Amino acid sequence: MPHAEPAAPGRPVHLRPAAVALVALGGAVGTAARALLAEALPAVDGISWTILGINVVGAFCLGVLLEDLARRGPDVGRRRTVRLVVGTGVLGGFTTYSTLADDTARLLDAGRWGAGSGTALLTVLLGLVAAVAGIALAAALRRRRPAAPMTDPGTGAGAVDGPGEAR
Repeated sequence: MPHAEPAAPGRPVHLRPAAVALVALGGAVGTAARALLAEALPAVDGISWTILGINVVGAFCLGVLLEDLARRGPDVGRRRTVRLVVGTGVLGGFTTYSTLADDTARLLDAGRWGAGSGTALLTVLLGLVAAVAGIALAAALRRRRPAAPMTDPGTGAGAVDGPGEAR
């Protein structure tokens, strides 16, 4: 998998073609997974429990991923590539708060105030709890994992994640 381009002074990541391509690739995968699940498990009585579940699972996974990446070091090289492909791309495409908003509006338009506002509130609250749980899990797992070696035992060279990048 290609890595996101190294930081160029004055050029934000979102304007770099390689970074945009990585996000698009991940987004296509995440969107396809969501669409397949939503089709396999359609809404019941106007409430899409599948979308609620997708958003909560996505929030949990983002919590795990971003906590783990943050603890590993600066957002460069492989860490940036993983964040762009998996975090922004796959999980960004998988989760869908726009569908939540659309479903909520439809329920409210149909006079189903309890179902509409309840589903929206439940999704946001469970998403927050899931993200915090994901962060806590990643932090706990990180504490249990032995520290990465600072040097390669075979060569004595520094351990790196990518070109010129320490772990």
